[in-house]
Amino acid sequence: MSLNIIIMQIFGGLSLFTILLLMALGLAIVFGLMGVINMAHGELMAMGAYVTYLVANFFQHFLPSLMSVYLFVAIFCAFAVTFGFGYLLERSFIRFLYHRPLDTLLATWGLSLLLQQSYRTIFGAQEVSVPLASWLSGAWEPTAGIQLPLNRIFIIGLTILVALGVYLLLYKSRWGLKVRAVTQNRAMSGAVGINTRNVDAMTFALGSGLAGIAGSVFTMIGSTNPGTGQLYIVDSFIVVVFGGVASLFGTTISAFSIAQSQTTLEYLMSGTMAKVTILLCVIVVLYFRPQGLFATKVRG
Repeated sequence: MSLNIIIMQIFGGLSLFTILLLMALGLAIVFGLMGVINMAHGELMAMGAYVTYLVANFFQHFLPSLMSVYLFVAIFCAFAVTFGFGYLLERSFIRFLYHRPLDTLLATWGLSLLLQQSYRTIFGAQEVSVPLASWLSGAWEPTAGIQLPLNRIFIIGLTILVALGVYLLLYKSRWGLKVRAVTQNRAMSGAVGINTRNVDAMTFALGSGLAGIAGSVFTMIGSTNPGTGQLYIVDSFIVVVFGGVASLFGTTISAFSIAQSQTTLEYLMSGTMAKVTILLCVIVVLYFRPQGLFATKVRG
C-alpha cells in the first residue's frame, strides 16, 4: 500500500470519525447522566439535516447573494431547533420513563418511527440535498496524488471546535460541575440543592442539539431522507458502550478507533465484512472489559 493511499485512508477515517463523534457525544452525555437509551437520537440528527435543507432553500429564494454563508446560519438553526425539541421532549415525555430502561427503549423507538413518518409526510420519501458553498467545493492537494476535499476538512475543524466547546462546558463551567455531580451521585446532588430535574432537561437538550449539528454536517457529504438517522444510530451506540459510559474521552478514542478501523477494513474487504469484523472485535473487548475502555465510576 503506497503512502498516498495510506494518507487518503487516514483522512477517510477522520471524516467518518467526525460524524460518529458528533452523534456519540450527545448519546454519551444523555446515557451517562440519565441512563436513557434514546433510540430516536438518529431522528434528531435527521431533524438537523432537514433544518439545514430548509435554511438553504430560504437563502436560495430570498438571500441568494448570501449563499456563501448560509451554512453557518444553518448549523446554528439546526442546533437551536433540536436543542429546543430535546428540552420539550424531556419535559413532556422522557422524564416519566426514568429508571425504566426497557420502557424508555421501546418508547423512544416508537418515537423514532413517528418522526420518520413525519419527515416522510412533510418532505416526501425521496432524498433531498443542499448546495455546497462555493468555498467548500474542490479539494486541497498538498502533494501530487493526494486530494483532500475542502468540505471534509471543514467538517473536521468544526468537530474539533464542537468537542472543545463541550469539554469547556462540562469541565470548566458551573453548569458542567452540576452535571458531573449529578452523574456521580444524584441523591447527594439533590440533597445539596442542585435542581436535578433541570440538569436532566438541559443535558438531554444539549445531547439533542449535538445530534442536530451532526445532521447539519451530514448534508455536506450526503443526501437526506427520512431514514438517514438509522445509518449512524447503531454505530453511535457501539461507540458509547465501547468507550465507556459517561466518559467523553473514552467516546472520542472509541469513535476514532472504530472509524479508522472501518475505513481500513473496507479497503481490504467488503463493507459488510468490515462492519462484522469490527463488531466481533468490540464484543471480544467488552467480554473482558464490560464497563468499556474508559468507564467513569458513578453512583445512583
